[in-house]
Amino acid sequence: MIKSMTGFASSEKTGEGFEVITETRTYNSKYLDVNLRLPYEYSALEERIRGLIGARVSRGRIDIKITIRESNTSLVEFEINEEKALAYYNALLRLKDKLGLDAQIPLEMIAGAEGVIKPAESKKDVEVQWPLIKDSVDEALDFLDRMRRKEGEYISRDFIMRIENIETLLNTIESESRDLLLHYTERLKDRISVLTKDTIETDAGRIAQEAAFLADRSDISEEILRVKSHLNQFNIIMNSGEPAGRKLNFLLQEFNREFNTIGSKTEKAIVSHTIVDVKSEIEKLREQVQNIE
Repeated sequence: MIKSMTGFASSEKTGEGFEVITETRTYNSKYLDVNLRLPYEYSALEERIRGLIGARVSRGRIDIKITIRESNTSLVEFEINEEKALAYYNALLRLKDKLGLDAQIPLEMIAGAEGVIKPAESKKDVEVQWPLIKDSVDEALDFLDRMRRKEGEYISRDFIMRIENIETLLNTIESESRDLLLHYTERLKDRISVLTKDTIETDAGRIAQEAAFLADRSDISEEILRVKSHLNQFNIIMNSGEPAGRKLNFLLQEFNREFNTIGSKTEKAIVSHTIVDVKSEIEKLREQVQNIE
């Protein structure tokens, strides 16, 4: 099953006292590249979350953002920096004396100073909260997988159409490349006739020898056989259910190599033109392969 590398999905899970929101977005990339954003106090869970992702996604860049909202505000505590509060108060007293002011220093002014009162750093029991976080990540990855599979179905249909086009074009090349011995024999006779204006009697044995040499040098039966094998392998990989992007990309390089060899061997214009059409299809396949896992 072909899967696209691009997609988006999200999941929201609510538990006792907190809510987990997981958002995922994937992009094309040669390798697996995970960009995970997780609240600092839950950083101990990072490797576990990366493990969940790595088990489901094998290729592509994935941005995953996990937001955790705690609804139980009664558990929020604050701490006072007494040294900073006293230093700030003393500074205000000195300023008051220097300016000769007769005014009270309100508590709000001291409490509002930066760093005097701040939320206490509480240690999270991540093991208690891990099951809900895992459920949210798993659900988001499920939704993401469905979306990538659906887009992969459209890409698969395009692959099938282009592979069928290549098979048709290959049949044309194979058909036009038959009877090469007869082709070169007639061509040599015509050339000799034009050059000598039929004033010299041709040596049939020598012509047959030269024609056989040219036909052997232009034989593309091995290349055609290998291309047919590659076409079959392409279909097998595409339907294997395993990540196919890297394998198909390598196989397309083999396609190009074989058709370049065929193009260098042939002297028939129709075969050369057909190879141009084949290469156009291969390039379109190559562009699509960059989009799959």
